[in-house]
Amino acid sequence: MAHLQEAAVKQICEICERYKDETTPLMMILSDIQKEYGYIPLEVQELVSEKTGISVAEIYGVVTFYSFYSLKPKGKNVVGCCLGTACYVKGAQQVIDKFSELLGIKPGETSEDGLFTLDALRCIGACGIAPAVQINGTVYPKMSVDKVAPLIEQYRGEGA
Repeated sequence: MAHLQEAAVKQICEICERYKDETTPLMMILSDIQKEYGYIPLEVQELVSEKTGISVAEIYGVVTFYSFYSLKPKGKNVVGCCLGTACYVKGAQQVIDKFSELLGIKPGETSEDGLFTLDALRCIGACGIAPAVQINGTVYPKMSVDKVAPLIEQYRGEGA
């Protein structure tokens, strides 16, 4: 916990305190921390454990089980490529491979400039518009390899 700044420790303690009367507070605590900081590293899990009495092993298990929690900081733009069955049979693997090639990262990684995180997703419920890509919550239908570079450039232009 020596790496956490005093303000972060205070904020995390306040989040834990907010849910002290809940029967099962862990998901709410982790969700608030994820929203506030964008990820939940081990030292934060240790602090939550200390404040709640929930073991670090249980907290780590929850953080690593649910895809919406992250152990590492995510990029400004989170690119999620659906690899569910409908998307996969319509070319999603080639789409995610193209994102990977152009961004220079593998699924689960963040670009060095911090602009992009690439995630492989399971079904996102967009089977009728497969293959689908989701960036920061916006779904892009019927993606193809030739649409990947312009889409990356669009997001580079918005925040670079």
